[in-house]
Amino acid sequence: MHTSEHATEFGKSRVRAASPGNTSSAVTRREFLKAAVATGLLAGAAPGWAAESESGMPYRRLGSTGETVSAIGLGGFHIGIPKDEQEGIRIIRSAIDRGITFMDNCWDYHDGNSEVRMGKALQDGYRKKVFLMTKIDGRTKASAARQIEDSLRRLQTDHIDLLQFHEIIRMGDPDRIFAPGGGMEAALEAKKAGKIRYTGFTGHKDPDIHLRMLAVAREHEFRFDAVQMPLNVMDAHFRSFEHKVVPVLVKEKIGVLGMKSMGSGVILQSKTARPIECLHYALNLPTSVVITGIDRMEILDQALEAARTFKLLSQEAVSALLARTAEAAAAGQYEPFKTTTNFDGTAHNPQWLG
Repeated sequence: MHTSEHATEFGKSRVRAASPGNTSSAVTRREFLKAAVATGLLAGAAPGWAAESESGMPYRRLGSTGETVSAIGLGGFHIGIPKDEQEGIRIIRSAIDRGITFMDNCWDYHDGNSEVRMGKALQDGYRKKVFLMTKIDGRTKASAARQIEDSLRRLQTDHIDLLQFHEIIRMGDPDRIFAPGGGMEAALEAKKAGKIRYTGFTGHKDPDIHLRMLAVAREHEFRFDAVQMPLNVMDAHFRSFEHKVVPVLVKEKIGVLGMKSMGSGVILQSKTARPIECLHYALNLPTSVVITGIDRMEILDQALEAARTFKLLSQEAVSALLARTAEAAAAGQYEPFKTTTNFDGTAHNPQWLG
């Protein structure tokens, strides 16, 4: 089931170039390049589309926000898994020291303990080094406002860089959030007060629900800054966010946040792709950041190695990987977040919605 002026320092000092990777099969390479250049995603890119940095971590533009973030993001759910809180703090700080600047979290992860743990880790000067994102479940103004305040307190910060509405997994969620007295009113008030800087949403169920959220936002003359979704070697074959949602976000210059590159390990059980291949595939899409779960130092090492060694994949390499995963992916067996309620925290805890 199971991320103000203060937070921009890291990008300007470290980045020599910023670039995401490849397009989905729904858009030709030429079309993607044209759109990506137009959005600034590839502006200043070095040959091979690889962003250079002293730490070896690529950095990319976050949509049209003007922010620059690490191509790999540290997932908030998994950072709450280590039994020893100090081990979780050590992982977070090591990730930051080694170039990861995008921090993911959520109001409901481990009953708030993921945020508490991250808040402690971001003391002693670490907060100013990161772009901090967290998510809320509240669909009503009252519940959303309360959760925003809870998150600020737990994270020990006066502002959240990116606040996202979590688990947009029902067709009715967009209408609830944008309704009079809905959660968006709380987000707008928090932004006006300087408590949040950017707004987005997440979901893992169906790309059509994401498209509905974007459509309802347009109806209300609102534009999201970032959108988070599963992007992995299986997604291309089944209820594909890559095919349906990513091209829309690129066109509208909205930051693309990838998650579940390994599906919490379930995709690896198919034996069709290795961890580094999974991360490289997601990095090869026009993602601003690929958020990955890290609960042990060796997993952090693996994520950093994937970032360091990433090069734009050839179309032949992409095709070969998709051919290898096609049969296993066809019915969504290895993407249970799409086909079951096992990953639907708000379905099991409807009170979180308000």
